[in-house]
Amino acid sequence: MSFLRRRSATPAGPDFDVLAMDPGDWPGNLGAGLLPAPDGSCQGVFLRYDLFGGRGPAMIIGNLPEGSPAREVEQDEVPFEVAQLLLALENDEEVTVVGSEDVPVMQGDNLLIVRRLKLSESRISCVQFDRSDHVLVTIAAWDRPITDDLYALLKPLPAELFQQG
Repeated sequence: MSFLRRRSATPAGPDFDVLAMDPGDWPGNLGAGLLPAPDGSCQGVFLRYDLFGGRGPAMIIGNLPEGSPAREVEQDEVPFEVAQLLLALENDEEVTVVGSEDVPVMQGDNLLIVRRLKLSESRISCVQFDRSDHVLVTIAAWDRPITDDLYALLKPLPAELFQQG
């Protein structure tokens, strides 16, 4: 998959392509966050899609490269993106992972093995998959199921979106 390769030049933002939904295709507000390392490198990018008119996000999509500390979670601990979703919703309930299943999903001509996480909070849907460049993509949605149609909307976002201006 050509869009999953690392960029050769180092942009001002992440040194990997960010796979998410194009902000122009989203009817609500979009926020993006970078996770910096002490050496200035990017340890991940997460995008917050808000459909609820400022009352909280509907979805968070994270892209965490190999070695990112945000990927290190205990077995029943929720992924970083779920924790960010709960924080943004000002929900301080303790939520844990209670199970998972691997599901094959087609994205264009490519087969993804998607891990669907089952959480103790049933209003949160969460899926994860590894890209060919070892970036972990996690999608966490509030009060809406994540269907296979979503994978067709995922594409690399332009590097300019993450450059400091």
